[in-house]
Amino acid sequence: MVRWEPGTPERLQRAALELYAERGFEETTAAEIAQSVGLTERTFFRHFSDKREVLFHGQQLFAQAFLDGVDAAPPEASPLEVIVAALHAATVFFPDERRPYSRTRQSVIDRNPALQERELHKLASLATTLADALRARGVTEPAATLAAQSGVTVFGIAFGQWIHEGEERSLADIADSVLGELRTVTAGPPAS
Repeated sequence: MVRWEPGTPERLQRAALELYAERGFEETTAAEIAQSVGLTERTFFRHFSDKREVLFHGQQLFAQAFLDGVDAAPPEASPLEVIVAALHAATVFFPDERRPYSRTRQSVIDRNPALQERELHKLASLATTLADALRARGVTEPAATLAAQSGVTVFGIAFGQWIHEGEERSLADIADSVLGELRTVTAGPPAS
């Protein structure tokens, strides 16, 4: 067994994703993931609380990318402008070279209801975090929650398009397109 190599969590993540895609999430054990990269099951559990967490590791960095965008928005920005800044900051978290990994990860999640639930929980937590950040900027309710939920919805739709087979646009470009659709939907009826 390999005693120590840098990047152990990342190696375990890659191995887990490959095994989940090949065999299925339920059919893969933590011990098999660890063994596939020359580690022990005990080492696996030093890095992850369970085999599900391998797919969700780094969630705090994901949320922080959005919060960095909120912090970077000018003080006079509207709630939606703050969310746009947050979305743009978060798209940096998903460079084009990450797309194949993200496609495979999503295909694993899509085949397992418990993982789908966890992914929805992650996005709901993100919306709560964004609403809290907006309230800290002085945005009142229901505007803070509406803007935060809208931002997470835009992200979810854009991400789904970004990982679609054959898609080549950047996540930032797709997010801008989805934001344009949101503005069209919320523009209201034309003046008569």
